[in-house]
Amino acid sequence: MTDTFPPLPADDLSRSATIVAADDPGLAHLGIGAGTYTILISGEQTDGRYTLIDMLVPAGGPPPHRHDFEEMFHILEGELEVTFRGEVHRVAAGQTISIPANAPHGFRVVSPTPARFLCLCLPAGQEEFFKLVGEPLPTRTTPPTPPTPDVLAERRTILMANALRFRSEFLPPLN
Repeated sequence: MTDTFPPLPADDLSRSATIVAADDPGLAHLGIGAGTYTILISGEQTDGRYTLIDMLVPAGGPPPHRHDFEEMFHILEGELEVTFRGEVHRVAAGQTISIPANAPHGFRVVSPTPARFLCLCLPAGQEEFFKLVGEPLPTRTTPPTPPTPDVLAERRTILMANALRFRSEFLPPLN
């Protein structure tokens, strides 16, 4: 008995190759917390398959959370402490950590210098959440404006009101 496989679909000529550098003009740079997130490849460019985000985070990290999409971090500079299902992992430059969908996790920068890492989300959509809650910035290295208490409260309200829409849930501390 021979296995038969369907043929590959035809090349989708409506899609093109994308080549970007993190400092290219026209990319979206967003202040999220203390970090600056640059959307390198959007879901719009990949037909919703994935998004790739360059993250430059000097300190801190997001609160514990989970979401129903796959997420992968590849560390370019610095070091993160990633809490995954209650276990703490240190992830340094040159290392990659993959977070399965729906798994509770969080991270914080533990290096004395900012951490820079690539975040791959499959499928796409997380970049749209970041656009909704982030502060537009002029460059990849521009630090976000320190928010006033009123701005913090407004962003938190937007974040919490839209978390489920973007398939995310914020959790109590994991440790």
